[in-house]
Amino acid sequence: MRNTKYENIALRHKAVEKRGENAFLAFMSGGFMGMIAEGIIEFLIFQFHMSRVDAATFMIVIFIFFASLFTALGFFDKLVQKYKCGLLIPITGFAHSMISCCLDYKREGPIYGMGSNMFKLAGSVILYGVVSAWFFGMIRFLIGGVG
Repeated sequence: MRNTKYENIALRHKAVEKRGENAFLAFMSGGFMGMIAEGIIEFLIFQFHMSRVDAATFMIVIFIFFASLFTALGFFDKLVQKYKCGLLIPITGFAHSMISCCLDYKREGPIYGMGSNMFKLAGSVILYGVVSAWFFGMIRFLIGGVG
């Protein structure tokens, strides 16, 4: 009887998932970020006469800078809570994870605090990204060669 009573209490206080709303917000915010990215690329191409590849590289650097700055200022977390994966899936999520871990340990100093904890979450992403890239690169090499 105790388990049933506990389950009833837990069900009353359980957060309601809004999957449709969350998916829509993530889709719209991700699309909006894509529009901003394309606008930055076009601006760099026409104003500074860059190639598309160079402009895309600068756009990524700009996104990383602003995601890091907004995380340090403290309002990127609020945006992520609202728009979820629309902001975390792109490169901004990687920058956010690095700066968040760095800021959590800033009181311990620049070396033992920020420097040693900066890659706490991002390190596993880098590790599995490199391993999976090698694995799929080997598959591609074995199936179709280099070119």
